[in-house]
Amino acid sequence: MTRKTVSRLGVSVIPILILIILLALDISIFGSDAILGASQVSLLFSAGICVWLAMWLFKVPWHDFEEAIKGNIGDVTSAIVILFLIGGISGTWTMSGIVPTFIYYGVKIISPKIFLVTACAICALVSLMIGSSWTTIATIGVALLGIGKAEGFSDGVIAGAIISGAYFGDKISPLSDTTVMASSMNKVPLFQHIRYMFLTTVPSITIALIIFLILGLTHSGTDTATIADYTDTLAARFRITPWLFIIPILTGFMIARKMPAIMVLALSILLAVVAALIFQPSIIQEIGSTALEKGARWRVMFTGVVKTIYDSVSLETGNPEVNQLVSTRGMAGMLNTVYLIICAMCFGAAMKASGMLRNLASLILPLTKRRTSLVASTVTTGTVLNGIVSDQYLSIILTSSIFKDVYEKEGYEGRLLSRAVEDSATVTSPLYPWSSCGMTQATILSVPTLTYLPFCFFNIISPFMSVIVAAIGFKIVRHKKNDAPAAEAADAPLSDKDKTTACS
Repeated sequence: MTRKTVSRLGVSVIPILILIILLALDISIFGSDAILGASQVSLLFSAGICVWLAMWLFKVPWHDFEEAIKGNIGDVTSAIVILFLIGGISGTWTMSGIVPTFIYYGVKIISPKIFLVTACAICALVSLMIGSSWTTIATIGVALLGIGKAEGFSDGVIAGAIISGAYFGDKISPLSDTTVMASSMNKVPLFQHIRYMFLTTVPSITIALIIFLILGLTHSGTDTATIADYTDTLAARFRITPWLFIIPILTGFMIARKMPAIMVLALSILLAVVAALIFQPSIIQEIGSTALEKGARWRVMFTGVVKTIYDSVSLETGNPEVNQLVSTRGMAGMLNTVYLIICAMCFGAAMKASGMLRNLASLILPLTKRRTSLVASTVTTGTVLNGIVSDQYLSIILTSSIFKDVYEKEGYEGRLLSRAVEDSATVTSPLYPWSSCGMTQATILSVPTLTYLPFCFFNIISPFMSVIVAAIGFKIVRHKKNDAPAAEAADAPLSDKDKTTACS
């Protein structure tokens, strides 16, 4: 390595170090609220440092940065639309009674002898439906924690089951912002990304469920008061009926037919609105009345529907936990995530246009001589970045940016990278006590991160499963230099010629 190369690498590390320092300050000062703006400011400031260094030392013209920023933000426009639609689904699926119905029947199946595996499964189902591990943990998770304590389980194992299930559902939910972010960052269609993740995610959650089943079979209990209070509150506030399952079934059918994500989400919102008007008209009228004091009934109902889609909405149920569960963010709740994505795209564009991202990738490239080591390097980077930048969104963005060109040069599909990123950056985020996810979950559940960490079996297993599947080579496609797809038969090392090409 020449002195000039070392110098370029040293300069390339500076923006990253500045970003890490600023993010550490953000987390220490603002905690989990850092995502509301402080992290975005840190990203833009670090991007500015990157541009200044590149223009001064590398003589990169401003026009290159401008075009890179336009390109990066343009690449995520579909993802931004999807995120807004997800906010709309969050509101309509809850206020129409779809989510409450799922929770009602899910909680009904809890049995003391299989509490842990049931708790994990319920959290997985709820998180899959609403696309948010945080909301799942803060609502149904808190209720399950109380039930588990009454059954005699330790705080750590209960929290581990709750977090494992919540992050499984979040990871494969088309309503999850992290899932949308990972797929869009690597230009992989959303549902293709989710289907490909099944190959590592299903084995991981299966192993976790088996472990929770074994741990739970030695315990028993009879306390059902909390469960009854939860279900009675939902039934009193919403019209609970199996007919509402039609909407998720139709949505699943559209997904199975491989319809575009934006179309599926938009139609799902429309179907949920119809269901809300049929099954929960009093709730829609109540929401409309808070925004429109006077007016004809149809105007109030119209206002209620629109407000449910775009605004944060909450209902009073008489139960604080249920109040949280039926509070929705709407499209407006996605603005902070969109804000973060745009700022991160600016930072990524600055690093790419300056050549600094390529310089940093050259440090990792020698470790990616084989398919297995390439995925292992990706998983390790995503996991380590969670500890460094203390935020799963930034870990997803930075890991994708570092490895994207490497995967493309070596002929691997983008879905392999997006899956490796999700198997690491998304699921390991709550395992760090100082990260935004770790602090949030520990605060919500009142269980220290290091206490629940050993029992987050799904989160721990997922990164290893990603590497194992890569070693097996199942469903991993590598394209030839002429772009003709060809399945990689063996885990053969890359040639020196190919390495040279990847570094150029």
